[in-house]
Amino acid sequence: MHWSGMERWLQKRCEEVHPGYGDGGKLRILGYQWRVLRFNDVTRQSTAKVMATYRENMPGVVYLMQQPRCLAVPYVKSMISAGLTTIASCNFDIISALQGKKNMHILCIGHGGGSLPLFLASQIQASIRAMGFPACSLKTQSGDQDVSKPETIDEIMWKGTHERICLYEADAEEFVVNSTNIYDMIFVDAYDGDDIFPHKLWRPDSTFLKALSNRLHPKHGTVVVNLHSDSDVLNLDTVPSALEQILPMGKYVSQVCGAYKDLLVGKGGSGLAFTVAVPWVCNTSLVVCRGFDKDSEYFNRDFVINTLITKSLELEYVMDLPFSCLEYLKRGFILV
Repeated sequence: MHWSGMERWLQKRCEEVHPGYGDGGKLRILGYQWRVLRFNDVTRQSTAKVMATYRENMPGVVYLMQQPRCLAVPYVKSMISAGLTTIASCNFDIISALQGKKNMHILCIGHGGGSLPLFLASQIQASIRAMGFPACSLKTQSGDQDVSKPETIDEIMWKGTHERICLYEADAEEFVVNSTNIYDMIFVDAYDGDDIFPHKLWRPDSTFLKALSNRLHPKHGTVVVNLHSDSDVLNLDTVPSALEQILPMGKYVSQVCGAYKDLLVGKGGSGLAFTVAVPWVCNTSLVVCRGFDKDSEYFNRDFVINTLITKSLELEYVMDLPFSCLEYLKRGFILV
């Protein structure tokens, strides 16, 4: 029912970005498709909905465009809901950022299919081709554009969005250590091909965490980490051998939470950390933030939750989100 409207949008974009491009044949929608990115035979790393289009005069060439507002994986919705709601509760004027009146600097460690950065970039005005991610966002190690000039079709589909995204292929630790940027938000979703969260990205004495602390805004910086939490197993001695093979991350969850809180907020520092359970899947979102008002005499778990709920309702309205933030905040809330 909506294809004709989308085709009109594509034609309008053609006229705006490259007048005359549509003279060789209008862009038509071939269909929509769910695509899955896998690291192995077991792990589904990313799921994205892509739109396939073609030009009337070249039906054999298909262009893919990932649909930014269609987030298929619950843990991504959880990271976005918990993260944006928290930074909005830390005296950061996120409304002005959403309206384009101020910049918001976000670092996403772990790209996968690109759903998280693409959603954020679109909201604030092998995976690139296969998952329909804008190829013109790819940067070299030095920070230069990997593609000197975006292809016409990329500009038509992504102009206004790809300028906000810089995609680097680099080691996370090296990138953070060498970076001089200060980020308002940092998202970490960096499981490797064996479905393991590398120790160097969460050990308390790691170079990565110390460097990450220096890159985070001192007054409102917020970090969101995706963790596998299939089981609340915290003691190695109680882990059945079969379970240990299936859930290699379970026993580390509490250690990861403690390390991030201590390094980014400090013991007794201004800020807090909490976790929320992700609905329908076995993941936990860890949120660590600086600047959350802890001076209130009523500061406790209920105070934090009520503050987040109030902000979540405001964000849902302003951003016209296609999902409920509250749904991803109310389940299994635990202060670290």
